[in-house]
Amino acid sequence: MIIHAINNLFYFFYILIIIRIFLTWIPTIDWESQPIKVITLMTDWYLDLFKRIIPPFSGLDFSPIIALIALQIIQVVLTGFLDALF
Repeated sequence: MIIHAINNLFYFFYILIIIRIFLTWIPTIDWESQPIKVITLMTDWYLDLFKRIIPPFSGLDFSPIIALIALQIIQVVLTGFLDALF
């Protein structure tokens, strides 16, 4: 039960990050409008960790891809650990 809830939280965060990535492709977007501001507040703290480590390459930012892979690894480790406990 708890593992299912944690997986749902991770899935929700994946969706928010993917929406955030797609929003960067819209050049005329108002970043201060709702619900876009909420999405950026919920995801930028995590994505900024990877932007500091992985600089853009030829104008392309690959840090969100690495952030999603790291999030998936964290999910697998956490749910595996909890599955072993329960």
